[in-house]
Amino acid sequence: MNLLRIKKFLNTRWGFFSLLVFLFWLKTILVYFIDFHLGVKGIYQYFVLLVNPLATTLLLLGIALYIKRTIPSYIFMGLIYIANTALLMFNVIYYREFTDFMTINTIFGYSTVSQGLSGSSFALLKPQDIIIVADIIIVALGFITGFLHLDKRPIPRVQALALTSFSLFCLVLNITLGEISRPQLLSRTFDRNYLVKYLGIDTYMVYDGLKTARNSQVRNKAGSSDLNNIINFTRNHYAEPNSKMYGIAKGRNVIVIHLESFQQFLINYKLNDKEVTPFLNSLYNSKETYSFANFFNQVGQGKTSDAENMLETSTYGLSQGSLFSILGTDNTFEGAPAILGQSQGYTSAVFHGNSGSFWNRNNVYKNLGYNYFFDSSYYNTDANNLTEYGLKDKLLFHDSVKYLERLQQPFYTKFVTVSNHFPFALDDQNTSFDKANTSDASINNYFVTAHYLDQAVQEFFEYLKKSGLYDNSIIVLYGDHYGISDTRNLKLASLLGKSSFTWSDFDNTQMQRVPFMIHIPGTKDGGVQTQYGGEIDVLPTLLHLLGIDSRDYIQFGTDLFSSKHDQVVAFRNEDFITPKYTVIGNTIYQNSTGKILTHPSQKVKDEIKKDREKVNTELSLSDTLNNKNLLRFYIPTGFTPVDPKKYNYTNQYGQILKIQEDLGKKSTSLWSKNGNKTTIDDYSSDAPELTTTDQNEANVSSVKNTLKSNKKESIDTSSSSAESDSD
Repeated sequence: MNLLRIKKFLNTRWGFFSLLVFLFWLKTILVYFIDFHLGVKGIYQYFVLLVNPLATTLLLLGIALYIKRTIPSYIFMGLIYIANTALLMFNVIYYREFTDFMTINTIFGYSTVSQGLSGSSFALLKPQDIIIVADIIIVALGFITGFLHLDKRPIPRVQALALTSFSLFCLVLNITLGEISRPQLLSRTFDRNYLVKYLGIDTYMVYDGLKTARNSQVRNKAGSSDLNNIINFTRNHYAEPNSKMYGIAKGRNVIVIHLESFQQFLINYKLNDKEVTPFLNSLYNSKETYSFANFFNQVGQGKTSDAENMLETSTYGLSQGSLFSILGTDNTFEGAPAILGQSQGYTSAVFHGNSGSFWNRNNVYKNLGYNYFFDSSYYNTDANNLTEYGLKDKLLFHDSVKYLERLQQPFYTKFVTVSNHFPFALDDQNTSFDKANTSDASINNYFVTAHYLDQAVQEFFEYLKKSGLYDNSIIVLYGDHYGISDTRNLKLASLLGKSSFTWSDFDNTQMQRVPFMIHIPGTKDGGVQTQYGGEIDVLPTLLHLLGIDSRDYIQFGTDLFSSKHDQVVAFRNEDFITPKYTVIGNTIYQNSTGKILTHPSQKVKDEIKKDREKVNTELSLSDTLNNKNLLRFYIPTGFTPVDPKKYNYTNQYGQILKIQEDLGKKSTSLWSKNGNKTTIDDYSSDAPELTTTDQNEANVSSVKNTLKSNKKESIDTSSSSAESDSD
């Protein structure tokens, strides 16, 4: 009898509506507890968490009740339900990778990221995800089998209005409950976990959308006066260079090697008594290398792109989404490629075996002033040569030689590796290191791909030495961000000699260390440095080593070698770390013990307050600078704003060959210095795929034809001089 009553109720519009509300509430709550780590504490927070999905679910699905016609009403209700389910699913996948929730900017910037993705998103799926879509299947089967029927009777408008009013009341109540537990929840918090915990995903997305629209409006109203506070801060924050280090690498080539997802704990680490990264260990411990033991990644949602942005511009990524993806197409930058090119005549290039549109690089690099960007279209990308995110590292380094050796020196180049990227998949023929033995496959594979990356870097270094580039270069190596996320650290703990039972947020923060090494061949004064710093500090440090004062540029980092270097390292979520303390929210940890300071002295409180104000100010000013695109109003002395229209990333091999030919005996390329011969024979690699990859002179015939046609078109070559071609 009860079953018949339930069935009869479900076959009314109110009944079907109630069924969808209950199912969506249930799966949202299950996801909260299974996938999200919201830090819920106490009965009050649990109560708020349990009710927060209801208001927006009632409100959104209730829109369909205003539609009187039967089929459109049911279809509309179903579409809203499916769309909300998709939003929930995407957030689950996103959270597993980023330990964060999607934003409006993330969603709009997704297309620039997705073109570089392959199967990694599927690797983030788990069996329990069936609970997110199972209800849709069950409801569909209910209609197919005849258990559910369409109710042709419309809902009276007064009832629909009553539901909407009740939904809005619940929403206001929900926000009020959140504000009671977390004052200024909507006005101050940068942590999206709080917003979802108190308000739910839908309300959070609406809030984020309104905030995004407001920021867009602010950007349009920006003016040069908005720069005053930023200039004052960066001028007062400037750290003058160390006289012993200033200019010690002037005139040398700069080679930056981006170590994807590479964490500091891998350095000197042994798994089963075998070094994971023996070559990088040797660099790290060398007296020719300035290595940093307390160097932290400071990325936000933009991850790799945030790291690149900080290294290139010494400004922070955004609090939400990727600066490259969201603002990079239109923003004005004063980055390393342009500074080095204009002040010391550097040629700049990036080598990356993934799609040029990944993280919007094909647009951002032009705004940064990169002369060349060799993306996946310049390499042999047969399936056998690829990993999840592009060309395998050994092939990237090897196959870049034919471009590298043609660049005019000095050059500033960056190699963006990808093989050590989640989910850390590597085929058997390239595997030469045993996996770890944990219950997490990604952790087990992490050591395998890190070892492969180490081998790739070693092969490249050997080439640099044999080809003659090594002695006149400095090589900068850095890890961009964590490889093992906070949600997986508990399973990693035992491999680090720690207990998962005592693992804390303090340990998660310490795991944000990444390697940073400046290898300067010929120096004997290197070694491991202990000062605290982060990715924001790289550009002023590098400029000073090259003999360029960073004072006139708007940069938020400081020279790591300066006696006035600021050792307060800010994280994107406003947490921070100093040589003495790790501050996470309102919790203070003593670095020397890893324990919480439950009763800090007034002196410590004052010190933490001062550091917190500095961190908040710094992040806020950087956001203002980037969100309002304020660098368009600021031109440093001797600097010319970058014109992205001058850069063309098509037929770049032809471009560099033409410059070399035009310069003739004045050419400074490695090819020219080597008697107009290739140096590819100096490259030794054990990569099994090399029998099928591009040969060094591929497409040269077509390039020569291009050069001939160019000569026919114009006898006057002044317009295509080396200077204009290398802009």
